[in-house]
Amino acid sequence: MAAGLNRRFYCGVELTLEILQGKWKPVILAHLKEGPMRYGELRAAIPRLSDKMLSERLRDLEEQGLVSRMKVGRRGSPATYRLTRRADSLRPLLATLNDWGIQVAPELGAVVEYVDVPSLRVRRSSVAN
Repeated sequence: MAAGLNRRFYCGVELTLEILQGKWKPVILAHLKEGPMRYGELRAAIPRLSDKMLSERLRDLEEQGLVSRMKVGRRGSPATYRLTRRADSLRPLLATLNDWGIQVAPELGAVVEYVDVPSLRVRRSSVAN
């Protein structure tokens, strides 16, 4: 796991938040829980996330053993990111966080709107058939 976590925590939530710290890591994981995605698909699905920040957060998640990066083909071909077995255990937590956000959005005057990523929709529909 990531460096710096070799210390004592006094609550499981404290450790979980340490691992998932920041705004973007849980968002990236929530998208990846739906299935593997290429960098460009992640970028399109999270429009407010800059290229630099996405690259940094993906690297962090790889180092923490939560995301694996798989590159198939020759140099320059896109890498695919997916949840690792360790991160699979986060699926219920990510789903609950998503559901809670959708539930409270109207009370807060917020709108939850998912970005349609055409290449992802095509790939996922061909896998389902």
